[in-house]
Amino acid sequence: MHIPFLDLKQINASYAAEYLGALQRVLDSGRYVLGQELDSFEDELASFCEAGESIGVGNGLDALTIVLRALDVRPGDEVLVPANTFIASFLAISAVGATPVPVDPEPESLLLGAANLEGKITARTKAIMPVHLYGQVCDMDAINAVANNHDLHVVEDAAQAHGARYKGRRVGALSTASGFSFYPGKNLGALGDGGAIVTNDQDLAERVRMVRSYGSVTKYWHEKKGVNSRLDELQAAFLRIRLRDLDKENEKRRMIADYYLNNIRNDSVRLPQIPPDTLPVWHLFVVRVSDREQFIAYLTANGIESLIHYPVVCHKQNCYAELYNHDCQVAEQAANEVVSLPISPVMTLEQMEYIVEVTNRWGS
Repeated sequence: MHIPFLDLKQINASYAAEYLGALQRVLDSGRYVLGQELDSFEDELASFCEAGESIGVGNGLDALTIVLRALDVRPGDEVLVPANTFIASFLAISAVGATPVPVDPEPESLLLGAANLEGKITARTKAIMPVHLYGQVCDMDAINAVANNHDLHVVEDAAQAHGARYKGRRVGALSTASGFSFYPGKNLGALGDGGAIVTNDQDLAERVRMVRSYGSVTKYWHEKKGVNSRLDELQAAFLRIRLRDLDKENEKRRMIADYYLNNIRNDSVRLPQIPPDTLPVWHLFVVRVSDREQFIAYLTANGIESLIHYPVVCHKQNCYAELYNHDCQVAEQAANEVVSLPISPVMTLEQMEYIVEVTNRWGS
């Protein structure tokens, strides 16, 4: 048996007829940027996130960068960010001229926790960027409490957590603002790049709209030095279709994750932990194995694709040599151990059973 890590062709095949209808609708409209499809998607995403405002942009990196610019984060400022995130979290901070300050995650959840924040805050700290890594959710009450004590913004990187909940509330409306990615492999994926910013702050939303469109509200009049980053009409139309079924697809992911958690029984394979008061969406199912390379080779030999998220922490990347001396032992150890097993809404019971069977045989 061969099990792909993620079969995007199969995931999107069931939407093919609707996609073609959406394509024809957009084509017939004659409006391909900042039109009715985007307006409707923004309204629907805001409603889904139980938030006041949603603004579509070109991709997830732009979403984080634009919201930081709209919050006036600038050169000389610092932003606290988990060391084990995807590089885009760091790059967004660098893009506005600020300095990313890597923070070690919690050892069990591998999420940013409040306990490690206080020691990293300085007079230059302007914001905290919790990352809902792998579709798990950070303890936002604790993080927001630290931020409030120091008058800091909180910007959620929600690129992997579409639809996840914290104490019953959707990710995206738990902080100053949040950034989403609609890269094709995400739980809510487009057929190209896309992103969005979600917030309950109407004034901030207006500044974001200005920044995303050349710093302009009135055409040819520019209040800020903005960028060109708009979610186009075609991707917005496709995303409206996928958003409709997102809760159902996330529930399938939770079913698969529950099956793994209840049936993988191997002392050499460390299973992920679900933080209290959270409902994850399992963008990734990440286990930890001390002899990772051998484990991956074993999975491959048995027809199971796997990936590593992520093999090198951000502050040890060549492009961040100036941050190399930060001490983030939990993140660095995890980077040597993490392995992502297949999980997607189109997996079959037979595939799930096979992955469990093969994983349980490892090392025996």
